[in-house]
Amino acid sequence: MARRSAPPASGPSYVPHPSQRRAALGGAHDDDQSAFSRFIQNEILAPEKFAGNLNMVTGLTMFIGGILAVRTWGDLMVPA
Repeated sequence: MARRSAPPASGPSYVPHPSQRRAALGGAHDDDQSAFSRFIQNEILAPEKFAGNLNMVTGLTMFIGGILAVRTWGDLMVPA
């Protein structure tokens, strides 16, 4: 079976230098920015990751809400 080559204009097939890797993975960032603020900017506030973050917040809210509801009204669920 023949091996297929990379599509045209797909870039190099080797691992780029770390300075080039930054640009390839999401653009250059400010050098005086901390790792935590880069994480918040790239993973939490990024528009392309909003839908997944919203799903995680909704699931966490439902989980905590369920725990609070059972702790508050749990005695009403047990037959008397």
